[in-house]
Amino acid sequence: MLEIFQYDFMLNAILASVLASIACGIIGTYIVIKRLVFLSGGISHSAYGGIGLGYLFSFNPIFGAVGSSILGAIFVSIMRKNKLENEDTLIGIIWALGMALGVMFIGLSPGYAPDLMSYLFGNILTVSKSELLLMAIANVIIIFLVSIFFKQFQAITFDEEYARTIGLKVDLYYLILFVLIALTIVLLIKLVGIILVIALLTIPAAISKMFSKSLFTMMIYSILFGLTFTVVGLLISYYLNLPSGSTIIILSVIGYFIAFTINKFVNN
Repeated sequence: MLEIFQYDFMLNAILASVLASIACGIIGTYIVIKRLVFLSGGISHSAYGGIGLGYLFSFNPIFGAVGSSILGAIFVSIMRKNKLENEDTLIGIIWALGMALGVMFIGLSPGYAPDLMSYLFGNILTVSKSELLLMAIANVIIIFLVSIFFKQFQAITFDEEYARTIGLKVDLYYLILFVLIALTIVLLIKLVGIILVIALLTIPAAISKMFSKSLFTMMIYSILFGLTFTVVGLLISYYLNLPSGSTIIILSVIGYFIAFTINKFVNN
């Protein structure tokens, strides 16, 4: 079993799993508690526009995904703040627009996009050192901002109206949170792809919610569950020659139903 650590691509994949699990555990907690799953789906699909732009202008598509997903998050935040449109409608718009732009840009780009499917369904074995660096930087940003604004995020997560009455700049903190969601989604794209990213963002946090009594504890459990699913899923996919993203998600779903059954049995 230890022979897999002789390969650089496997070491990169395991390191990517660790980095992604940290960000996923922290931000996924807010997504589950605040029920921002649909928003996360919109942002993840808006990232496809940036990926297409990367292919069109011959730069790393993951950098394009960072820009387009953050722009999508800012767009929703601004429109939500000014109450110019229903939030679900806005998310649907950026969801459709991101995918449409991505398809158009890829269609306009010369040649064939060989690793396009890895952005849609994930391929953790293709993570490069530059992408690992980007993931590490994004993790530092996420941990730093969540540490600084932990109490503010907690306030808007559990009681938005109370947060407004005590003078918190709720819309500003929502903007920061949405941008952090966008960064986390980009981290997960190479692991499980745009199509499956919602599952990895929500399942570890949903399991953690069953066994946690505080926000911080839920984050820690979520990180551990996410790390377990990604690393074990990666190993299973390697030895059985299965798609890594799909294997990780299927394992996560099995884990969720096991946890749900245990939780229901204990509480009864």
